[in-house]
Parts: sequence; C-alpha cells; structure tokens
Amino acid sequence: MATEQRPFHLVVFGASGFTGQFVTEEVAREQVDPERSSRLPWAVAGRSREKLQRVLEKAALKLGRPTLSSEVGIIICDIANPASLDEMAKQATVVLNCVGPYRFYGEPVIKACIENGASCIDISGEPQYHEKAADKGVYIIGSSGFDSIPADLGVIYTRNKMNGTLTAVESFLTIHSGPEGLSIHDGTWKSAIYGFGDQSNLRKLRNVSNLKPVPLIGPKLKRRWPISYCRELKGYSIPFMGSDVSVVRRTQRYLYENLEESPVQYAAYVTVGGITSVIKLMFAGLFFLFFVRFGIGRQLLIKFPWFFSFGYFSKQGPTQKQIDAASFTLTFFGQGYSQGTGTDKNKPNIKICTQVKGPEAGYVATPIAMVQAAMTLLSDASHLPKAGGVFTPGAAFSKTKLIDRLNKHGIEFSVISSSEV
Repeated sequence: MATEQRPFHLVVFGASGFTGQFVTEEVAREQVDPERSSRLPWAVAGRSREKLQRVLEKAALKLGRPTLSSEVGIIICDIANPASLDEMAKQATVVLNCVGPYRFYGEPVIKACIENGASCIDISGEPQYHEKAADKGVYIIGSSGFDSIPADLGVIYTRNKMNGTLTAVESFLTIHSGPEGLSIHDGTWKSAIYGFGDQSNLRKLRNVSNLKPVPLIGPKLKRRWPISYCRELKGYSIPFMGSDVSVVRRTQRYLYENLEESPVQYAAYVTVGGITSVIKLMFAGLFFLFFVRFGIGRQLLIKFPWFFSFGYFSKQGPTQKQIDAASFTLTFFGQGYSQGTGTDKNKPNIKICTQVKGPEAGYVATPIAMVQAAMTLLSDASHLPKAGGVFTPGAAFSKTKLIDRLNKHGIEFSVISSSEV
C-alpha cells in the first residue's frame, strides 16, 4: 500500500470518543512493539484539539510514555465538514474510524476515504461502496472489532484446522465478568436501538442486492429454539443478536464466489447461564423489542439506558476495574466430512471444537482487532484481495497473517478437540 507519499500510516478519527481513546492507546502500544522493524507515523483526529491533547496525555500517563504527545500528529476535522474529512483522508494510508453511531456518521468518512485514496477500518459495515473503492484501489473493511473479527476469522480458523471439509459451525459466546459485574457504554446501546429501529431499510438493502443463495453442502444446519440448552457448555443459550451471522455469511459467499472454497453454514448464540438469567434477559428483550418500534419508545430507551437494559448499559461506561476483570470466550462446534468422503448422501463424519479467547470485548479486544487489522493492511498487502473494495474481515484477511498477529496480542485461537465420528 502507498505509505510513502502520506505523512501518517494510521489516523484514529474520533480519538476523543469513548471507544476512540482505547483505540488510541492500542496504536500507541503498537508503535513501540519490539517486533516492529520500522517507525509508525500516526495521528489522532477530531473536532477539539484540547480533547485530543487530553486523550494523548492520558495514554502517555497510562503507558509510562511521557513523550507520547510530541510523537503523534493532531488533525482537526469535523464529521459535518466534508472538506475537513478530505484533508484528513489525504494524509492517511489507513483511517481507523471510531465516530459512531455509524448509521449516521459512517458514510461521510467512507466517502472521504474512497475519494482521497485512503483505506478505512471501522466497526460497522457499508457494503454498497464496493465498485468505487475497487476503482481507487483502497480497502474499506467494516465489522473489524469484537463484532465480528473473532467470529468471522474463528470460522476460517476452524475450517483451516479441520482435516477435511467443514460444512457447518455453531458458535457460543460467553462473556466473563469480575466481582463488580459488567457495564457497556451507552454508545453501543444507541447503535443497537437505531439498528433495530431501521431493520426494514436494512432488509430492503439486502434484498436489492439480489444475491443467489450459495450451495448447501451437507445437511442443513438446524436452528435452535430461542432458548436452548447447550450440553457441551452446560448452560442455556439464546441467538446472538449482533452482526456476526450476516458478516460470516458475506465472507463465505465471497470465498465461494471468488476463491471457489466450499461454503460453511453458520449460526451464532450467546450463553446466558442459568434459568434466572434467562428470565431476566427475556424481560429485557421484550421491553427492548416493544419500545424500539416507536419513535417515543426509542427516545425513552436512549434517555434511560441503565433502567431498560437492567443495568448492563450506562452513560458512564465501564470502570477500569470492570474492564480489567472482564473477558470473553467464543466456542465453535463444527462438523463436516473427512477427506475422500462424499458430501452428497453421507452423514457428516468428523467434528471439531475450537475457541477464540480474549480480554474484555468492547474496549480491549475491539481496539486490538482494529489496530491489528490496520497493521495487516499496511504490512501484508500481497495476501489481500488483489483489487480494493468493501470487504468483511474474513474476505479481506483470510490469506493473511492476521490470526497470528491477534494470537500475539492476546486474542488467542486454539483447537479444543477434533474427532472422526
């Protein structure tokens, strides 16, 4: 990628936002990684120089790097000012976009990046810009945080580790918290509200694309009940409502259509522990789904996140103690066929269980995933899709060393068991 002509390899846009400050810290760590062979010129960008300066000072204090502020560029730009976004994009090889909700603020950043030849990584997806990005030779990669790098690359990892043809995978997410419990910043809550409130438009967008279904290899993966018991994990689970399923399916379509790889069926669930948690979540879910349908209901949900989410979301977000004590485990159960076994009439005869484990999902694992995705764009260009475009993480990075990078930075991929049935 053309890094020479641009002053900054990476620019963190929205660095003073709640997620942006954690991404800024992660880039600062990457800057001094002992395995780096060259310097990493980077900058933070946003509306207020004072706020950006404060974020850098806070990161300097936390990382014991008193000179950090003087090593990082500052770019003043505003989402409402397209010319300022153009100026930012012209200076960057890769923009890490942390300004949300992406439903409202994602599009201007992506347009500026494409027009000015910068690649862009964020934690949403904008599939409708593919041709423009390909023409410019830039990469626009959404869903590059906790949603959905662990799931998308976890399925690819499972396929690569199976000694045969993987045909179907179910994943189960378990979130672990410390004694002070969990808390999520209400920015994520707002994104969910706007997302569910705008589902009809999302369906229209997906229907307009008129995509032919990919072939079904092996028996059809059966959907579980809305509340089901997972014997292997000894707990109840519910369907995972994030973007993982749609991202994995887009990746599997890309790999099938462009690389002629056998497509994998996928379903995603989240474990919720015992029956008490199930009841609590059911009530919270019903409240949410009822209120999100109406304008006034959405306003109430946004105004009182703590009340309507039963304490899981707050305007303050998690404390450092809560972040330090939290972690996640994503367990994949795959099935398929051993080498030489036909997939037409036979039952699957091989099973595999893999895991992706990592630190707190929203503000530790997400910055690690975003920054390592950006570093892969910068350093592993020969293994990326040949032309630019808009990609899911799995489509962009399936042939790169991103999984190795994540393993080194605390998001660990491993095989738990593999057996012929």
